[in-house]
Amino acid sequence: MSDKIYITAPGASALRAELRYLWKDKRPKVTQQVADAAALGDRSENADYIYGKKQLREIDKRVRYLEKRLDQIEVVDRIPKDTTRIFFGAWVRLQPDSGPELKLRIIGEDEIDLKLGWISLNSPVARSLMGKREGDEVLLNRPAGPVNAEILKVSYEGFGDEQ
Repeated sequence: MSDKIYITAPGASALRAELRYLWKDKRPKVTQQVADAAALGDRSENADYIYGKKQLREIDKRVRYLEKRLDQIEVVDRIPKDTTRIFFGAWVRLQPDSGPELKLRIIGEDEIDLKLGWISLNSPVARSLMGKREGDEVLLNRPAGPVNAEILKVSYEGFGDEQ
């Protein structure tokens, strides 16, 4: 798969930091724990050894994933020319026909945080918002069912109340 995966600069930094932590800090510590447990003798009933080996497999799997992922990502570190439209990286305020105002940010799939309202560029809601602008009415295809909403505000610098 050679398709690029879009991600914000902070998101890419977070992936790189996780890879660095796993490779430089966590894996050496777990490797030492496994070696210490192996030195105690019988490995077949040594819970520390068995658990440590399992941790190493999980760490190695995540390291392989991150290395592959970092080769595929396309860091989007600039705002679009037309900041009145919704594109990757946009913060969006929406007023559904029923219910409270929604605040969403459209980001890469490795950065999703539903508590913050950060949704994937590939999600049905984000796809229905792409290219729209303030004042547009949009049908949001949500898991709980479709809902109509008005786009109240589009920003590429946040709204000042994000964490």
